[in-house]
Amino acid sequence: MKKFCAILFSFVLIVVLALPVAAEGESGTLADTAPALTAPAAYVVNLDTNIVVYEKNSETPLSAASLTKMMTTLLLLENYQDQLDTISLTAPSYIYDLIWEQSTNASTADIRRGETHSLRNLLYAMLLPSGNEAAYIVADYMGGGSIDSFVAMMNDEAAAIGCTGTTFVDPCGLNPNNITTARDAYLILRALTAYDIFATVAGTPTYDMGTNDRYVTPGTYILQNTDKLVTNSSYHRDYTKGGKTGSLGEWQNFAGWHSQDGESYISVLLNVPMESDPEGGRPALLETGTIMDWVFNTYTIAPALDTTQPITEVRVAYSTQADTVMLYPADNMMTLLPREGGSALTEQIFNVPDELGAPIKQGDIVGTVTLTIQGETIGTADLIAGSDISRNQLLYTISRIGTFFSSTYFKVVVMLTMLAVGAYLIFAVGRILRIWGREA
Repeated sequence: MKKFCAILFSFVLIVVLALPVAAEGESGTLADTAPALTAPAAYVVNLDTNIVVYEKNSETPLSAASLTKMMTTLLLLENYQDQLDTISLTAPSYIYDLIWEQSTNASTADIRRGETHSLRNLLYAMLLPSGNEAAYIVADYMGGGSIDSFVAMMNDEAAAIGCTGTTFVDPCGLNPNNITTARDAYLILRALTAYDIFATVAGTPTYDMGTNDRYVTPGTYILQNTDKLVTNSSYHRDYTKGGKTGSLGEWQNFAGWHSQDGESYISVLLNVPMESDPEGGRPALLETGTIMDWVFNTYTIAPALDTTQPITEVRVAYSTQADTVMLYPADNMMTLLPREGGSALTEQIFNVPDELGAPIKQGDIVGTVTLTIQGETIGTADLIAGSDISRNQLLYTISRIGTFFSSTYFKVVVMLTMLAVGAYLIFAVGRILRIWGREA
């Protein structure tokens, strides 16, 4: 059921509602205030409204690196979230050969050949230090001893949640042919946020793997989180709940989950060049902090409409009580708005009749209003009548009579009657003439 919900949820997410999306090269939008990023691709989405607030080449396929482990994590949680402490796996020897063939400098969680660890430990090992051996151990188990079978599962899952530019070739991301897009990485991370354990693990600065035969002193097997946005570092942001880094060569990826004052976002930055952070070597984290600072300072969740104030009025027919009725929005349309200006920046497009016929009941839905900002639709709300208006029966009757006499039906009846009378007169005149002719 969890898997079905995640798939359905992600499918819905494919059609995201877009407030003015900040993207490089635009003018006259909030992009004018967005910080310049060296990331060749980026995607930032508000989770409360599904509104995209920043986009840059989000459909461009780029190397996924260790963001690949998010998919391995997703499959693990979909299938074994309730068995993290009851299933333990022993590291098979062959996976170390596979890792060595791809890289002699691969990140690990220091899990040795033949060691046994719980799925929970392997989950932390994949996400915190980005342990490649942990990802392979999980893949070996779930693939029934076949890494290729597990990779096929990864690609099937990617397609199921709506990824269109993603291809996996290994479970960890060491192979540069693991490809994704900023939007696809967002979809994968979004699916992961459905699992509480993911939030716990991803936001943990350090984790004690426990003791094993290599250690005499308890508590010495400590994993460190590579996501320095959640650790005590110069990159730290209080609003970051967790995420996943990834790097191959001269660039870094990061997919992060952020929340502040009840408002949540997912951000993805791909292939940020290392030269963007020459001192710390964490360019994706540096630029994520920069763009998310801007996002939280620029946007807020706020009501776009005031349900206590009339928004427009419509003429009323058949009543002596009032000539017009005031219309109110049925919903305040809580949405993502610019902090500066807010609802005042929205444009209103009304879909209401030119005239309403009495009687009208307070609360009757009589139309809709659609709100846009800079040409982008942000939502539609019903419009309701603000008061009861009774019908004047005399006015209504006169109007109905007038309508009848001006109706097409009446005109057709009159025309047919005239044709019948005309035909009868012609017939009668002809008959009279024939009679006169006989008498003459």
